[in-house]
Amino acid sequence: MKLRPLLHQIRRVLAFGIRGLVRHASGIAIAIGLALLSPQQTTAQGPDRITIFAAASLGKVLGEITEEFERATGIKADLSLAGSSLLARQLQYGAPADVFISANSAWMDWAEEKELIVPQSRIDLLSNRLVLIAPVDAAETLDLSDKAGLLAVLSDGPLAMALIDAVPAGIYGKAALQTLDLWDDFSAHVAQTDNVQSALTLVAQGAAPLGIVYETDAKASAQVQILDHLPRESHPPIIYPAAATATGQQQASLAFLSFLQGEIAQAIFVGQGFDVLTE
Repeated sequence: MKLRPLLHQIRRVLAFGIRGLVRHASGIAIAIGLALLSPQQTTAQGPDRITIFAAASLGKVLGEITEEFERATGIKADLSLAGSSLLARQLQYGAPADVFISANSAWMDWAEEKELIVPQSRIDLLSNRLVLIAPVDAAETLDLSDKAGLLAVLSDGPLAMALIDAVPAGIYGKAALQTLDLWDDFSAHVAQTDNVQSALTLVAQGAAPLGIVYETDAKASAQVQILDHLPRESHPPIIYPAAATATGQQQASLAFLSFLQGEIAQAIFVGQGFDVLTE
């Protein structure tokens, strides 16, 4: 990718100000990520090393699991974490990866339609929950039934969410707020980020008084508090599918997928609050 078009895109986004920057973060990330891919990075890696493209909400848990995988197999697993939509599109543009783990079925379906994954390797791995959060030192004791109270809090700042039309956490969150008859009131206050971890960071740093993130992320942060759980029935089921990529190292990829379904990995998933879907 040439530098001039990239700089033009960044200038265009910056013209929208902070809210525009957050809203268009995904586009910038794709452009920068592809522009920075070096010839060495696009070369197939050896059998002693694989690359895992995984949803940002899996960063902490997969960090532990890949360490155990390396000890058990001798294969180094490098994590590349971002929003599922960004990772899927990077696969489409030729970014090298051996395993893709999405935070929803839709982006894995998209990758399968584009022939970017091996369909026979696909598994539904995990589930999660959505929660409403605030900074840990906030005085609010609100829940989703107190629309007036929540809107009063949001008058002083945004509701942090992942991209509502692209990133799974944002898609689930918007669906839940629509089901709860809150979206029309809250939509003008939403500040969108390119992944759910960034939404949590806005709340943790006090830049947003409220946010909607995954329960596992909220519990892992000492800087936020959970105000309420979004009802499971208010949005499509949260499912994390995983699959080997079509261009990756198949033997090592399948070994990693198998390890994810084993006792060691599943104990780590459960320990960090995920619901395991495989046995």
